[in-house]
Parts: sequence; C-alpha cells; structure tokens
Amino acid sequence: MKLSTIARIFRKDAALGPRSPFVLVAITIPIAMTLVIQLVFGDLIEAKPRLALVDEGNSEITRAIGEIDGIVSTVLDDVDTLRRRVEAHDFDGGLVLPAGFDRAVRAGERPPLQIYISGESYAIDRMVLAVTAIDLIRDIEGRTAPVAVDVVDLGTGDPISLSTRLVPLIAMYAFIMAGLFVPASSLVEERERHTLHALLSTPATLPDVLAAKAVLGIVLTFIMTAITLALNRALGPDYGSMLGVLAITSVFWALLGLVVGLLARSSQALFAIVKGAGLFLFAPVVFYIFPDWPQWIARIIPTFWAIDPLWRIIAEGASLVDVAGSLAIVAGMCVLLLFVILRLSRRMLATMGSE
Repeated sequence: MKLSTIARIFRKDAALGPRSPFVLVAITIPIAMTLVIQLVFGDLIEAKPRLALVDEGNSEITRAIGEIDGIVSTVLDDVDTLRRRVEAHDFDGGLVLPAGFDRAVRAGERPPLQIYISGESYAIDRMVLAVTAIDLIRDIEGRTAPVAVDVVDLGTGDPISLSTRLVPLIAMYAFIMAGLFVPASSLVEERERHTLHALLSTPATLPDVLAAKAVLGIVLTFIMTAITLALNRALGPDYGSMLGVLAITSVFWALLGLVVGLLARSSQALFAIVKGAGLFLFAPVVFYIFPDWPQWIARIIPTFWAIDPLWRIIAEGASLVDVAGSLAIVAGMCVLLLFVILRLSRRMLATMGSE
C-alpha cells in the first residue's frame, strides 16, 4: 500500500461525500435523534419545578427561593399576570406574598398566603413547591420542623436519567451509519458503477482502496460521534479518555463496514445485510435503557464491547485505564476483521477477474 495513493482516494471520497445520501443520513440522524430526546425526555423527566412569585412586601421567602437550585423561580409584577401564566402552564405554581407577610408570621399571626397550581403540573412538582413554601415559612417564624428527616440513599450510585441512558442508542446510530454504512456503501457504489475497475487499472491496488474507505469511515465516525456526545453533554469528565475510546472504536466500526461492503455485491444486498443484522447490532444498547435486565446477555454480543467503554466514561466517570480491558477486546476484534477483509478482498478480485 502507498500512503500517497490512499490519500488521493480518500480526498476523492471526501469530496464526493456531501453528495451521497448515505453520508447525509449519517450526519443528520444522530443530530435529529439528539434534538428529539433532549426536547422530549430531557424536558419531561429532568425539568425543575417552575414557580412564579408576586412579592408585595420584599419578603425573605423570595430571596430564599431564588437560592434553591432545585426550583426555577421568576418574580412577576402583579397577581393577574401570575394567575394567567400559571393557568397557561408557563409555571407549575404561583405564590403571592402580601405586604407585611414576614412581620405577621414572626408575630404569631396567620396571614393569608395564596398558592396557585397549574392543572397540567406534575404531582411531584406540586409536592416540591408546597413543602418548600412551608419550610421557608417555618424559617421566618423561627420554628424548627417537628421531625428530623434522615434521607438514606439505598441506590448503588447517582441516579442516571432516561435521557442519559438513551445516549448509547444515539451513539450506536452514529457508529453504524458513519462507521459501517458509509464505507460499505461507498465500496458497493464503486462496484456498481464500475469505477472500482477503473481505479484498479491505475497504480492503485485493492488494499489502497479499502484503506482509503476505512480512513473515511474512521474520520467520519470519530467526528459525528464526538459531536453527538457533545450535544448530549455526554463527553464525560475526562475528554481525553473519551476521545481515545472513540478513536479505537471508530476503527472497529470502519473495518466492520469494509466486511459488509465486501460481502454485498449490490445496494439491495447491502440493505438486506444491514437490515438483517440491525437487531443484533443494536441489541446491547437496550440493556443500558433497562439496567435490571441480565447484563451477561449483552456481553456475549460483540458490539457490546465497542459501546461499553463509552458508556462507562459517561455513567461512571471511568478513565482510559479503567476501560483498557474492553478496548483490548475491541482491538482483538479488529485483528480478526483484518483477516476476514484479507480473505474477502481476494475473493472479490477473483470475482472481478471473471466478470
């Protein structure tokens, strides 16, 4: 193989890439999925209760609520605006603090306190707002709660939201579309349009062509997966470890794409292979969405090892050293794929010679 020849073929494929529907799909699907998940699941599951306040007497409650991280508070000018916006579900609840409220509470009086609740708010948000208001009023009165609450976390770690558990699914789309489908489809198109014959009539060899396709898949996979993770705020605390994992796993997916491209003799065959293997390829990500399922089942699927290091960095804050075992398995699979590519490429040359 000649690096100069590989570079020329790569530049040609990269220049034609934006015109290919496969490349456009590889770019748009992960980004579109990210937007949908963030808009739907991120907003639905992880949103904080929204509270509107009308403070007619500069109450300490307004300042205290503004300092609470778990509540999004907004101060409005009048009660009519508050009622209208709570009714429109711009806020989950509204609180009206009359003038002299703090002084009356400290004097032992029972001043009126109006709380408006949106009919579309979640029960958990209503409870959070109500308990917070009662607790802050106790603080002003100078009383302590009648009981001491000891919160015991029985979980094994920090809770992981559903939107985070869906990140491996989006990343898997980026891996498969950019790393597998783009090199495979590029190789199949070369055969169908007979441009591969023209390439091989030049000093370029089949290994040069395959290497250029692999580089295209590696570069596109690395870039698209990194962008996807960044959009999902899932690069992890150690960017270097995540980028190292992406570099290694991108090689695996690109080599797998070459295998599929060498097996498929037409676009129809390519779609049939990808469609038939789709369930098998995507199966490991289901176990991140449903963590109670037996995890050993996922481990027997080869693609699990190409997605698990990424997940461990996202969910556990693992480093490159922590996932070295999984990456070693990925490297071993890459070596096996190289042997398969060598054998299939010889078969392709023999087939092309008889055409």
